Order: sequence, then structure tokens, then C-alpha cells
Amino acid sequence: MSGELVDGVVPPSVSNRANVLEVENLRVDFPTDDGLVRAVRGLSYTLAPREVLGIVGESGSGKSVASLAVMGLLPKNARVSGQVRFGDENLLGLSESALARYRGEHIAMIFQDPMTSLNPVYTVGWQIAEAIRAHRNVSQRAALEKAVELLRLVGIPQAADRVHNYPHEFSGGMRQRAVIACAIANDPDVIIADEPTTALDVTVQAQVLESLRIARERTGAAMILITHDLGVVAGQADRVLVMYAGKPVEVGTADDVFYRPRMPYTLGLLGSLPRLDVGGRRRLTPIQGSPPSLINLPPGCPFAPRCPMRQPICQQEEPELRPTDHPGHLAACHFSDSLVGVAPSDLFRPTARDDVLPEDAGDSAAPEVTA
Repeated sequence: MSGELVDGVVPPSVSNRANVLEVENLRVDFPTDDGLVRAVRGLSYTLAPREVLGIVGESGSGKSVASLAVMGLLPKNARVSGQVRFGDENLLGLSESALARYRGEHIAMIFQDPMTSLNPVYTVGWQIAEAIRAHRNVSQRAALEKAVELLRLVGIPQAADRVHNYPHEFSGGMRQRAVIACAIANDPDVIIADEPTTALDVTVQAQVLESLRIARERTGAAMILITHDLGVVAGQADRVLVMYAGKPVEVGTADDVFYRPRMPYTLGLLGSLPRLDVGGRRRLTPIQGSPPSLINLPPGCPFAPRCPMRQPICQQEEPELRPTDHPGHLAACHFSDSLVGVAPSDLFRPTARDDVLPEDAGDSAAPEVTA
């Protein structure tokens, strides 16, 4: 990594730090004609070297806005506060020219739509080569040779020929793998993958996820994997952060979140996920209703209007993340202790309630809670 000064800032090495990235009390607001949109309302997390942190939630939960804030790519009208620390530097306090030194070389991003991420008028190889030359003093020929190597690494067949193709000559899955190649071109410390498998069929998703795994092994990078697909997170993430209405509502290891959830919203997400590892025929148990408006949030817990467990305190006081019975497992629920051993079907109604299968029959009332 270069020690070149940029606006008085020396990009630090993070190899000896406990955390490669630290986000503290990140807030993002957007003023609109209808009012202030509070897109991110106090997000904090750490990312250790080589760790994969999965961030999940419904559309509008703030997960993608938070990642764009980390990269400094939000529109000018965004109001951003908090801290995003890479090494000893708060990235939120840097100028655009200083931030450009970090993007690509230290923190890289994979966007969800590869067709808009790649310029249609330049070849794929040229674009990867330019990403390399933006941070490395190498010739165009050397950069193009590196581009071939990277395309081969992420599984593009006949990479030496394909490097001269334009984006429209690649399939959707190949374009996404080309974007991954571009992201790892400079061996970044952190890769942010924002919905990398959206709009891809299941087979191609598996290929792209394998390319991501290879990319992480090749670079040694930590990764933030942003998705609404819990199946993707289950197979990739070390830790999981669940977001709702702009705030984290549960954080823990993948095992904690998937097998010991302590927040009703997390249970609802899990109940909406088709499972192949559970015997018998089970109906999905989706969450009723819609997420709240980020302009006019309800008082108390924002999930309360959709929560079968809600009590008066839930509509009066918004819970903060607090420890559960497992170290490092946090949940934002007044009654998280009441969720021990509770399954999604114990809390939410199954689909097509008038045609419940025999093994789904029984009392589906929410568990009792103690205020």
C-alpha cells in the first residue's frame, strides 16, 4: 500500500489493527418536500480482518444507504454524521480527493446492478485496467495482463479473449464477476458487496458467490455482504446484523441469529424463508403489514405495529440493543428473553390460514410476555 500523501492524509496500514473498519453512530438524513427522511438512525458495527459481516433487512431498511455513506457516495443533499474509521482516520471528515485515495485501493464496492456499474462504451478489460492504473504506476499493457488474470480468477472462460469484449457481450452473471474482478484489482482491505446476487437465477447466484469467496481468499479482505436474501447470508457470513427502519435490531454470529433469534422481526424474516433442511411440509409464516414511513416513524418500537408480541411499552419506548444470553449477541426488543425457544410459526400466522396442513395445526398464539 502506498504511503503517498493525499490532502495531508497518509492511508494507513490496518494489518496490525483489531478491526479493519469501525462504524459508530452513523446517521443519514435526506431533506425532502414531504419532510426529513431518517434513512439511517444510529448504526454502529466493527469489522475484523478477513471477517464477513452480513447486513440484512427489507427494502428501505437503510442497509444500502449506510454502505454508500461509508464509501462517501451519497448525494450532496444527504446529511451524514457519526464516524467511519479506517485505520486511524475518520473517512466522513475527508475531502473528495482524499476519499478517492481510499476507494478502490483500501475499500472497494460491488454494486447490485453490473449493467450500470460497467461503462457500455469501453471493453471490460479496459475498465479493469483503469481501476488498476488509478492506484498503481503500471503500463496499460501490464494492467491489461493483470485484468486477464483477474477475469480468469473469478471464473470467466477464455479470459484472454473475453478481456476485449464489451459489457453487453457478457451475460448477467459474467458481468457481475467482472465487477468483482474490478473490485479486487488493488487487493483492498474491505469489500462492500451490495446485493451482489440480485436479479440472477439460482445457478448463477451460486457461481457469483463462489467468485466472491475466491476474491476474499485471494485478497485477504474483510467483507460486508448486504442482502435481503437470508440464504445468501447463511452460507457466507461470520456475523449478521439485522436492520429495520434505519436501525440495527439484532446482531450476533450467524448461528445466534439463525438458530437463537431474539427479535420478533428476525423471527419473521426466518419464517418467510423456504427451508429445505426441515422435514415435513411447512407453510411460510410471513410478516403482515409494511415497514413504517421513515418520515413519520411511529412512537416507540418501529416494528410494534406489525409485531404479535407488542405490549404498551413497545408503543411508548424504542428499545436499544442489549445483550442476550449469548456473548456478543444483541437484540433490540423489550421482551427478547421471552423468545427463547420460540419458532416463527409460534409468532406469525402461516400463509393461506384457511388451508393449514395437519402438521401446522395447533395453537399459533404469540408466547406470553412479562412486562
